[in-house]
This record gives sequence, structure tokens and C-alpha cells, in this order.
Amino acid sequence: MRIALADDSALLREGIAQLLTAEGHHVTAAVGTADELIAAIAEDAPEVVIVDVRMPPDYVDEGVRAALSIRAEHPGVGVLVLSQHVERRHARDLLDGRGGVGYLLKDRVSDIAGFLDAIQRVADGGTAFDPEVIRQLIASRAEPDLRLSDLSERERAVLELMAQGHSNAAIAERLFLSLSGIEKHINTIFTKLAVDSGTAYNRRVLAVLAFLGR
Repeated sequence: MRIALADDSALLREGIAQLLTAEGHHVTAAVGTADELIAAIAEDAPEVVIVDVRMPPDYVDEGVRAALSIRAEHPGVGVLVLSQHVERRHARDLLDGRGGVGYLLKDRVSDIAGFLDAIQRVADGGTAFDPEVIRQLIASRAEPDLRLSDLSERERAVLELMAQGHSNAAIAERLFLSLSGIEKHINTIFTKLAVDSGTAYNRRVLAVLAFLGR
């Protein structure tokens, strides 16, 4: 896979680059600013971009703004945003109804298998949202979605794992259920949330957006 990354921490940037290279990926750019990232992608677009939320010069939201720009100008490029802390506004900004997006806390990078899996899910057009990000987005909803109250406890658990970006098989493994059982739960979720248009993947995204209060 071709991956570009941007983080102002040279140590973290080079560490991720070495990890990706060791796993057989090609790092097309490893830069320290959002502007350098945008320039690098304009010249040679990768499959996935990994970018820190806060970047020079102001360390506010340069990385997120770069991520949004990349999603607008290069819709085929997946974007995985890394953050030291959960910043709910930034996470919500990335939720636009399309896949190929993720938001992880930097602590998760130390879980190498989980980090690599998140990159792959984003590359495949899925989502990869940190469980803590999801928890805080749900907690911050101004008004609850009445449709969610119709979901059973098991269906909510399935939908939360869908929001994190897990496949049906991975959800089945985590909840100790059969794959066919998970598929039935998901179809019921779609029905209860009135998500009935688009492709199967788009339906998953729309269900996740309802779950996260978008």
C-alpha cells in the first residue's frame, strides 16, 4: 500500500514510517507540516494519508483542515487522523457520510496489529474510529435519536463495533456470535434506523452516522 504521513514529531513520524516499511508498505511522503503533506499528495497521491490533528505553525487544527481538503480534492484517498486527545468537533467534521476515514488516539499506535488493521480498513473504504472517540461523541449528543431507543442492547453493541469500523466477521468474533447472527442483527438495525438506500456499505455508514448523532 502507498501511504503518506504527516506529524510534527520527528520521532513518531520516523517510527511509523519504519513500521510501515517493515510491513511492506511504501511511504510516499513523511513530512512535518500540513502544507508539505498537501503539496506531496498533489504531486503523488497515495492510497492512505495518516495525519496528526495539530500541526505547525499554530498547532490548532491544521492537520484536520488538511485532511478535509484531501477528502474533498482526492476522494479516492483514505484519511486516518491521529490525535493526542479526543477532539469531538474534529471527529464530527470528518463524518460526512463517506467511508475511507478514521480517527485514532495516538496511544493506539502502540497496538501495532490494531493500528495496521485500522489503516487497512480505511484503505478499503471503511471506517476506523477509536472506541473512546465514539464514546465521547455519543455522550455529547444534544438530543438523543429516538430511533436508537428501539435497538436492543445486542443491536447497540453491534452498531458500536460497526462505528469502530469492524467487519461482520470481526464483530461476530468479539461478541461470540455466528456470522449469520451478526448479519441478521445488522439487517434489523438498518430497518429500525430506516436506512434503506444506497449500497450495502453506504447503509453501514448511514447507520453509524445515526449512532454518532450526525
